[in-house]
Amino acid sequence: MARLPRCLVTMACGLAVLLTQPWPAHAQTNVPELKVLKTLKIGGSGRWDCVLVDPDANRLYVTRSTHLQVIDCETGTVVGDIDQLQGAHGTAVVADRNLGFVTSGRENAVVMFNLKTLKVLDRIKTQPSGGQNPDAILYDPASKKVFVSCGGGDALVIDPANPSAPSVSIPCGGKLEFGVADDAGHVFINNEDKSEIEVIDTTALKLTDHWPVAPAEHPTGLALDARRHRLFSTGGNQKMAMVDSQTGKLLGTVPIGRGVDGCEFDPKLGVAVCANGADGTVTVVHEDSPGKFSVVQTLPTLKSGRTIANNPKTSQFFIPATLPAEGDSSAPFGVITIGPAN
Repeated sequence: MARLPRCLVTMACGLAVLLTQPWPAHAQTNVPELKVLKTLKIGGSGRWDCVLVDPDANRLYVTRSTHLQVIDCETGTVVGDIDQLQGAHGTAVVADRNLGFVTSGRENAVVMFNLKTLKVLDRIKTQPSGGQNPDAILYDPASKKVFVSCGGGDALVIDPANPSAPSVSIPCGGKLEFGVADDAGHVFINNEDKSEIEVIDTTALKLTDHWPVAPAEHPTGLALDARRHRLFSTGGNQKMAMVDSQTGKLLGTVPIGRGVDGCEFDPKLGVAVCANGADGTVTVVHEDSPGKFSVVQTLPTLKSGRTIANNPKTSQFFIPATLPAEGDSSAPFGVITIGPAN
């Protein structure tokens, strides 16, 4: 048999090493430290809940119980306010249709508004029973549908192309919390009462699986690493569960802080970050090798900072919180921005 040239043998050996190495060689070490970069003093009345970043418009949407504040990400300037809400929780943006949606839980409605003028266009009533108390909400670009998590146990589906049509109701039971979409035909939603992740087929619009997250309990925040197919589900018992988004297999758990609510994943940094409101910290979690996760940082923020949003363009995270009081004045509301120092 004729011998291969030495250069081809060397190249083949190098390629074999690359193909058999399942994880980047730098994965365990190349995790930048996060820091508090700035604090935006916002003000305004009302208890806050979820925060959403619109990276293209450079806007933050923060629900404040009876109204929705629209804030400039850089300056903290309130550029608009949508009022007459009743128990506002979550916001979703459908940029290609110039539409926004915010849940108004106590009136069992989803309020639709114009993204440019912020004018309210419609109040979409959720269905009775399982559609009560709409809470978290998300837009799935793959199906071009809006999915609403309801405290009554249903996931509701709104078509932004035809918002006046009756919403589709997908019964899940329990109390639904944050959800994420994988842009490949699935929406995943935490079920706080059942301590599981509900899997929804966004083409058939039906529930297809229930994935337990034990030993994590009463999960709220949910984040997704779409490239590696990892779900990060934050439990109220100070545990974060990592689940394979293709198989539902529990890959592991790590300890997190008290009073967690929201969780986000940044694809550039390769970390999941959850906000622990009772402790006043965020927990930063990294996958060091396949199926092996570790807490790489616990960063002090402010107590009450329990929800979080990520801007994937800048790798910055935004956390609404009560700021320290100044002088004799009452403690103001603001948003902490965290991210890599450089």
